[in-house]
Amino acid sequence: MFLKVLIMAAFIAVTVYIGFYARKHARDVEGFVLGGRKVGAWFSAFAYGTTYFSAVVFIGYAGQFGWKYGMAAFWIGLGNAFIGSLLVWYVLGARTRAMTHHLRAHTMPEFFGARFSSPSLRIAAAAIIFIFLIPYTASVYNGLSRLFDMAFGVPYEWCIVVMAILTCVYVVMGGYMATVINDLVQGCVMLFGIVAVIATVLMKHGGFTQAMLTLSQVPSDAPGMEQMQGAYVSIFGPNLLDLVGVLVLTSLGTWGLPQMVQRFYAIKSTDAIKRGAIISTLFAVVVAGGSYFLGGFGRLAADSIALSPSGAPVYDSIIPTMLMDMPDLLMGLIVVLVLSASMSTLSALVLTSSSTLTLDFLKGNFIREMNTRNQVTVIRLLIVVFVLISMVIALVQYNSPMIFIAQLMGISWGALAGSFLAPFLYGLYWQRTTTASVWACFIFAVGLVCGNLMLGNVISPINAGALAMLAGLVIVPVVSWLTPRPDAERTSALFRESYLNLHDIKIDAD
Repeated sequence: MFLKVLIMAAFIAVTVYIGFYARKHARDVEGFVLGGRKVGAWFSAFAYGTTYFSAVVFIGYAGQFGWKYGMAAFWIGLGNAFIGSLLVWYVLGARTRAMTHHLRAHTMPEFFGARFSSPSLRIAAAAIIFIFLIPYTASVYNGLSRLFDMAFGVPYEWCIVVMAILTCVYVVMGGYMATVINDLVQGCVMLFGIVAVIATVLMKHGGFTQAMLTLSQVPSDAPGMEQMQGAYVSIFGPNLLDLVGVLVLTSLGTWGLPQMVQRFYAIKSTDAIKRGAIISTLFAVVVAGGSYFLGGFGRLAADSIALSPSGAPVYDSIIPTMLMDMPDLLMGLIVVLVLSASMSTLSALVLTSSSTLTLDFLKGNFIREMNTRNQVTVIRLLIVVFVLISMVIALVQYNSPMIFIAQLMGISWGALAGSFLAPFLYGLYWQRTTTASVWACFIFAVGLVCGNLMLGNVISPINAGALAMLAGLVIVPVVSWLTPRPDAERTSALFRESYLNLHDIKIDAD
């Protein structure tokens, strides 16, 4: 216990020091929210990766989908790496950086409002972000807290309080630069930790070959696939359709998540984007691929995992169960790994939500006069408020054994990415995109996800989210062609001026 506490104390000390160090970069809105738009490739790539992969992936997704699909879950990790990391950097990176700089947009709602000359669209986007980032944040708390309970015997409520206070301290002090510097440190811990964990778990089960042999003998419990032999070591697993839905949601979803896309707002140059794409992809292969690979062996711990009153496995307990009886040094590393992943994601979420609510909802609508200093103060206060709200939801979710991390994540990602992915993508590339098409996409995505939830999940939240994203890619062009064309002169000038210096080495943030 002493060794685990010592490792935790060192991690907390480094985190708080970085927040204190980064204060000098957080004196105005541009610095606090985007780090002055001067963040380099390594910082941006690790910030993107650590925001992408939190305890939600390591504990929730890896456990649930490793259990359901076996080794085929590794495809999700590869999709996250090559669709959710590599491709998105090349498709969105440079154009996002160029147009948001030209529009002076700090947030995604600010982009929509300026790109489509629609204040109401900006407010609607801000409302969607604030509402649907909360369940995502709650899921981050839960993934970490279950592991803390196992490693330290600390009550769940205390885990939430400690994590909330620590995140608030360094984000409130240092803003965006504190998060990206911490993300680099935390990302290194994640890379080393995931490799060590996989090696230890495989050794525990007799090595890779023996673990695969044992897994191949587990009978499938997927409906209609009970007679399939070796279902959990097969290339596509026992349920290919659901596997594809998860891959689409978790890989394509990052293209429309505000906390992910905002990483491109802050990067300092096109050259940094090219380097960042490679770094981010390699990070994702190790962390996401490693997490799902580990989760694929979850059924080897079937005799020990927690069960719900109905007898179904508690998916969020699978990975913690696999990690039981680890050596103290490795257990301390695992806790820091998951804490790193969780805090990096949580910091991005609270910063995105608070800045969006301040700049896109309160400023100009409820508070007419708000200078730069007041804006930063309000953002800091809202960070605390947002953390408190998500804490309450996390406590409620923890006491509901039938609501799992992946379900919360599916609802959040489905509504956010379903609403924003297509309008943002077409808004960057296609001048013909209309305001009406953006409204149609917002209404369809939120309506589908919420309607499915109110009807008792007619289809899984994962598949509903994936459907919302894919449908948006059709809705936006169809509605754009059916509605009046936007001001051609204005949009042509916007695209010309935004992308005039697209391939310059650096754009001066001033």
